[in-house]
Amino acid sequence: MAAMNPPLLKGLLVLLGCQLAGEVAVRITGVRLPGPVAGMLLFLLVLRLRRPAESSGLVEAPGLLLRHLQLLFVPAGVGLVVYLDTLRDDALALALGLVLSWVAGFVVTAYVVSGLLALTRRSR
Repeated sequence: MAAMNPPLLKGLLVLLGCQLAGEVAVRITGVRLPGPVAGMLLFLLVLRLRRPAESSGLVEAPGLLLRHLQLLFVPAGVGLVVYLDTLRDDALALALGLVLSWVAGFVVTAYVVSGLLALTRRSR
């Protein structure tokens, strides 16, 4: 097994530190935002302020996680299998919620695109 290089380890620690800081900030302030999202916004701020080189750990660490992203879906898949009976019992409600939310998103997107097209036509 190859040893992990120190810059990559530092990048992973910064990434995890940002996520932890995001979780703590959300819990302290009570903001209705997922902690990991706040952490990623903090990580984006770190990247903007430090402007790391392409070969630095701050750039390599997220790439490493993205290359192995499929492993992060395993716990969710196991959770689905564990609660399969519950999901089967509520299948109609879940399907209805899924279809209605898809239709709502589709309609909102259509109105937004229509409005943006009208704005761009007027500006010409």
